[in-house]
Amino acid sequence: MATTTAQIRTYRVVLEPEPDGSAWNVSVPALPGCFTYGKTVTQALERAHEAITGFVASLADLGEPIPPPDAEWPAVTVTVT
Repeated sequence: MATTTAQIRTYRVVLEPEPDGSAWNVSVPALPGCFTYGKTVTQALERAHEAITGFVASLADLGEPIPPPDAEWPAVTVTVT
């Protein structure tokens, strides 16, 4: 019987508010087609965790490659005067 080793992967998420402020849309750039939303940022992030988990599990079930984590993307810090 083959054993599998669990891996921890971190994916960057993008949160965008609805124009009327009613919800937050979430996309996962490394996982095209992986989207969700929540009424609050906290709920949106919880649902993002669920969506990513399900998306990656589906890829594994289909024998598809799982994209590498992308959370190491560079960030730019600016000073606004």
